[in-house]
Amino acid sequence: MSDGAAAGGVLRFYILPGMSSPAPRAAAPNRWAILALLGVAQLMVVLDSTIVNIALPSAQADLGFSAGNRQWVVTAYALTFGSLLLIGGKMGDLFGRKWTFIAGLLGFALVSVMGGLAPSFGVLVAARALQGVFGALLAPSALSLLTVTFADSPDRPKAFGLFAAVATAGASVGLLLGGALTDALSWRWCLYVNLVIAIPAAVAAWRLLDNERQPDPPAIDWLGVVLAGTGLFAIVFGFSEAETKAWSAPVTIISLSAGVVLLVAFVLSQRRAKQPLLPLHIVWDRRRGGAYSSIIIAGSSVFGVFLFLTYFMQQNLHYSPLKTGLGFLPMTLMIFIFAPTIQTKVLPRLGVRPIVMTGMGLGVLSMLLFFTRLDLSSTYAHDVLPGLLMIGIGMPCIFAPSFATATLGVDRYEAGVASAMVNTCQQVGGAVGVAVLSTISANSARTFRDSHLRTPDLASAAAVHGYTTAFTMAAILFGIGLLVAALVLPRSIRPERAPAAEPAAELA
Repeated sequence: MSDGAAAGGVLRFYILPGMSSPAPRAAAPNRWAILALLGVAQLMVVLDSTIVNIALPSAQADLGFSAGNRQWVVTAYALTFGSLLLIGGKMGDLFGRKWTFIAGLLGFALVSVMGGLAPSFGVLVAARALQGVFGALLAPSALSLLTVTFADSPDRPKAFGLFAAVATAGASVGLLLGGALTDALSWRWCLYVNLVIAIPAAVAAWRLLDNERQPDPPAIDWLGVVLAGTGLFAIVFGFSEAETKAWSAPVTIISLSAGVVLLVAFVLSQRRAKQPLLPLHIVWDRRRGGAYSSIIIAGSSVFGVFLFLTYFMQQNLHYSPLKTGLGFLPMTLMIFIFAPTIQTKVLPRLGVRPIVMTGMGLGVLSMLLFFTRLDLSSTYAHDVLPGLLMIGIGMPCIFAPSFATATLGVDRYEAGVASAMVNTCQQVGGAVGVAVLSTISANSARTFRDSHLRTPDLASAAAVHGYTTAFTMAAILFGIGLLVAALVLPRSIRPERAPAAEPAAELA
């Protein structure tokens, strides 16, 4: 970027737009190959949160588990993934990101095969839980490797734009791929496909990546590990129970209360720990804190959107799994088109705050479109597609600058835990959003059924009413995100003059 552009109030990165280092490092000569590798790994982790969704009816018929137990195939992955991300990121910082990345890939492939071969429901759930364990090792390693690979490169904004596009569109790619594999082969191939992705990626990682580990690594903060892991587990579990049982159920109340207490204890412990698991300056910084908040709010909204639009297309428009996945393709294309452009062209001119605010505003408008247009007579082209296209433009406006800003200004050896916070915000936000929106939708549909005369299409009308009520709540969440972006995020990040060996960036 030119100096003239920087003077206009831009996001410009000098040494590591993400980290400080004792001396400037030359950009990795194979950085674009590394970016492709990291994008593939991130895609595998993200799409696995949705690829199984479309295959669940087939898996249920094959293995014979109940509708009440079905949600555990999804929840098991979210529980372990969300609760172990911080320790996964810290392990990469301490012991080397190359090896944690490769271990994550190989482990993910192995347990995916275990899930594909599952002879029973219990084995399938165990495999999904283990996928979350290795995903928690893999995901923060990928983002922190991206951060250090493009530390001193002028291509960093473009790299983060492409990575954000993959991370944002991965969920919808999972729906498309899951539908195709289930229709053409079997639900088991929704798990086997990870073997095809992970093994070549591990070989490429072994050849492309250099291992960088912290010299004289400090002892792991095991108290922080236990408090953070159990606290996040309790939060995700509590919201999952709220979705399937009730907010007033004892297990829901106990889990959510315990999660809050444990996370408060974790924060207090990090203030006193000599070598904390999560140095609090990472999240207290206005730039990074605003980015994490934007990610968790947008994640809580958009994961619910995927869920309800999937239901609507399959149950009301009578789409097959493959056709449902194809229905999300226009949104996916918008994400891939706009994410790099926003990161490289728009962000340098406008800064962080107005772009994230634009994304949140588009989120509000798209939810209102779904609220006003979806009914029993709706069609895909007229009523679903416009909102999907708007989301496809809005999500890159939120995630692309937030991903880059979330790792801005941290030390090289804290990149893993800062990256883990990005994935934690996405995962916890998604779990919370799906639970809250599902509960609102179910209660609204039940009220609708109870207050209307019995007709042949009452069940369908009640379901659609539940969806549109959930979209209203999602619009409110995006509105909250708009306010957070306006009040917390800086408009721009400008470079401060610093010694030649260690230039720095600070808030405008």
